[in-house]
Amino acid sequence: MAQFDSRYSHPTTVGRADVDAGLRAYMLGVYNYMAAGVALTGIVSYLIYSMAVTTDPGSAAATLANGKMLTSFGVAIFASPLKWVFFLAPIAFVFFFAFKANSMSVGAAQTSFWIYAALVGASLSSILLVFTGSSVANVFFITAATFASLSIWGYTTKKDISGWGSFLFMGLIGVIIASLVNIFMQSSAIQFAISVIGVLVFAGLTAYDTQRIKDTYFEVAGNAEAAAKASIFGALSLYQDFVGLFVNLLSLMGNRE
Repeated sequence: MAQFDSRYSHPTTVGRADVDAGLRAYMLGVYNYMAAGVALTGIVSYLIYSMAVTTDPGSAAATLANGKMLTSFGVAIFASPLKWVFFLAPIAFVFFFAFKANSMSVGAAQTSFWIYAALVGASLSSILLVFTGSSVANVFFITAATFASLSIWGYTTKKDISGWGSFLFMGLIGVIIASLVNIFMQSSAIQFAISVIGVLVFAGLTAYDTQRIKDTYFEVAGNAEAAAKASIFGALSLYQDFVGLFVNLLSLMGNRE
């Protein structure tokens, strides 16, 4: 199959049909991986929270608000230095992906993606201590609707938004650095600004990454292994965009315990 950019080329009717079918299958694979990753993150996060929090005084090791208490496991992961392992593990895994991406097999990429999604779930389990369950659910659905709208726009727009990449990457680095600094400063004003900027950055990245992933198809079409790896790494990008959008929207809109 000839490779081409659909925004500037005009293939024959048969060629276009083949490409459209292949592109749809490719993007469906990306979204399926991404959705499965989000589901795994949610399951892991809830399971860890369930093991960490109790309402039984007999099995409690520490007391929280609203009648909730931490088990010994909860104290270990939320109130000891081990919490930094849970917090930093996903960040370390991103660097692992970056260094190993080109040399990974498809199976290794899949396994790494699932491990990463589980680690993110572990690191996000603490949000259930901070925000009410109903607000977490509400913000999740708002995030899903926002993500879907932005991704559809990125997929269907004829505008080339590849120029957004450098600007969005700089914004992302700024958000990460400011978030790390604010761990120690604990400033609500800075956190509000980080969340607002974070929402804008991840909203832009959702559209940008969707178009980039779509365009990547034309580079890997015809190479099954390359297409499979590109699908996984594309799902990773969209997964990170979804999680980033969710966390920042929750910080702005969530009701705290």
